[in-house]
Amino acid sequence: MLTEAEVHRSFNTIFKNEGRTPEAFDKAEQLLEQLRAESPLRHRLSVELEELRKLPKKKK
Repeated sequence: MLTEAEVHRSFNTIFKNEGRTPEAFDKAEQLLEQLRAESPLRHRLSVELEELRKLPKKKK
């Protein structure tokens, strides 16, 4: 079981290094599952994850 600090750091690292790929979203969801259901961090990161999903894709 990871600490909240480790989950937060890993969550940010995933999107910094991998961008908004389907694999990155899967990894982020797996991290959130490491947190207690009542965790404020889990709620905040879940909202952030949904916002990231709604962002338009970058044009190349």
